[in-house]
Amino acid sequence: MSYVLCTICARGGSKGVKNKNIKELNGKPLIAYTIEQAKESGLFDHIVISTDSDDIAKVAQEYGAEVFFKRSSEMASDTAGKLDVIKDAFVRSEAYYQKQYDYLIDLDATAPLRSVDDIKNSFAQFLKDDNSNLITAMPSRRSPYFNLVEVSNDGKVTLSKKLDSSIVRRQDAPKSYDMNASIYIWKRESLLDQKNLFLEKTGLYVMPEERSIDIDTELDFEFVEFMMRKKNAQ
Repeated sequence: MSYVLCTICARGGSKGVKNKNIKELNGKPLIAYTIEQAKESGLFDHIVISTDSDDIAKVAQEYGAEVFFKRSSEMASDTAGKLDVIKDAFVRSEAYYQKQYDYLIDLDATAPLRSVDDIKNSFAQFLKDDNSNLITAMPSRRSPYFNLVEVSNDGKVTLSKKLDSSIVRRQDAPKSYDMNASIYIWKRESLLDQKNLFLEKTGLYVMPEERSIDIDTELDFEFVEFMMRKKNAQ
């Protein structure tokens, strides 16, 4: 029997959208959508919230998540890395529940348009491919081989990436994807032993753009609300 832990990391100091994680979105706090998706998936032994905010903790518990610790100020700072925060929640959970988890799935609270099937199917793909970890992404609108450019310190403009032969059509460029910060999956040993996100056996689960919006600004928030209302009206 395998044990799977779900973490949802939601700090209180959002700058792009004030109180983003508990701001009402189409009638519910933003974080509620991710908690409900995690519960509906049926994959998890525990759904654990990592937060430094008492307000977020209260709302999360109301929707059925577990909050047994308060994230440290160090882990809640602007400089704290996502991987460090996930690892901190995982280690705390193993100690608290007195259980060794085989896998961790982290769901970002700012990606409410993902589906429950995205969670289940990405985990199934992860297991099938025997990945060390897995990230989710959508097909990119721009290609670093065709229409993404960089500007050097001396002002020179160049393509972000080059091939031996020039690309004259975007369709001929290697496929590229935008990470959508929706789902992260880890084997226990990979999470605890590695310090990088991209490993030799990192998997990629591709989601469509309409389920890949990561809320970072007020405009993102309004767009996600529009998408939800459009879906509910169908």
